[in-house]
Formats: sequence, C-alpha cells, structure tokens
Amino acid sequence: MTSAAHTDDADWDAYYRRTAGREPRPLLLDAMAHVPAKDLRPASAIDLGCGDGTESLHLLRAGFHVTAVDRESAAVELVATRARRDGLDSGLTAAVEDLEAVEPPRADLLLSCMSLPFLGPTALATLWERILAALHPGGVLAVNLLGDRDSWAHGDTAVAGMTFHRRNEVEAMMSGLGILQLEEHEFDGPSGRGPKHWHRYDVIARR
Repeated sequence: MTSAAHTDDADWDAYYRRTAGREPRPLLLDAMAHVPAKDLRPASAIDLGCGDGTESLHLLRAGFHVTAVDRESAAVELVATRARRDGLDSGLTAAVEDLEAVEPPRADLLLSCMSLPFLGPTALATLWERILAALHPGGVLAVNLLGDRDSWAHGDTAVAGMTFHRRNEVEAMMSGLGILQLEEHEFDGPSGRGPKHWHRYDVIARR
C-alpha cells in the first residue's frame, strides 16, 4: 500500500531550482500599494516562508527592512546570498525557524505566500494569533490560503498536514481587519508535486 503524501515529503531545493528567475508574486505587489507611508523610518516587512527570497529581495529593493523566515536552511541561505550579492544585506534579517514556533516581530507588512496552508489546523490557528499581534496599527497583511476544493484537500491526491478553508472561514479569520482584497481562484496548473487543481484565496487586509 502506498502511504499518503505529506508536507514533509516536498523537495524544496528542486523547487527553488525550477523557479529560479521568477517575478515577485502579484500578491506582494498589490499589498505594497497599501502600506502606509513612513516619514521618519523605513517600513518593516516580514516574509513568512520566504522560499527562494524573490519577494524579500523585492521588498529590500523598495527600501523595506525585511525579516525573512523559513524552516528550510537552504531557503534562508539563498535569500541571504542574494541580498549580499545585490548589496542589500544591511536591511535583511534572515532566520531558520519553523512557522509553528516563530514569533513574528512587529511590522508594517506581513507577507506569507503559499506557506500558511502547509501548517496543520491547530498550528495555523496558533500562528494566526501571533500574526495579527505582529501588525502595527494600519499595517497590511497579505496571505495565500488554500480552499477546500483544492486537489490536495481530498481523495487520492490528498496531502496530510495541511489546512484548507471554505470562503466563510477565510472571512472569519479576517474579523477585526479591514479587507482590502479577497480573491478566490480555481484553475488546473502545475505545482511542485506535478499537475493539480488549485483552489486558492489571495487575501490582503489592514489592521
């Protein structure tokens, strides 16, 4: 009998190689337009699950002070190397931490692109409270969440250890925040595990 897939099975090094040279995700670009202007200091940003560092590097180039966090040491080494190469490392704090345990510092922008769904429901609920507490008043939250119709959520293609949401559950998570963008996408496309059906929420909200 073949055992069910699990989040720990992913080959992230191979994924970073396949996606080298990509553009920053639209979620980040949309969120940056909503970050309050700072008169006396650079804005601060957190990139939870920074991956290959593309979004962190884009934030650094825009003048943000960035805390980049990932559980994979290869990801953190990659973002630090890219920042040094581009002379941006003075604005970067890079840390190897499991998202289940991370304590995000206070920030004007908290970004998590396709990382939160890889936590189980209990771990995500606990981290979510810390995420909300980390945002400065007026700060912007930008996250991807996966929906319950995603192919990783059920059947033979299910991946254990993940969290999937219905739309009303996503809306409930944003209680107390001002929703700036809530887009729901369904499409068939590639992934690090091969072709799949995606059901994804792109959410931007203000504290």
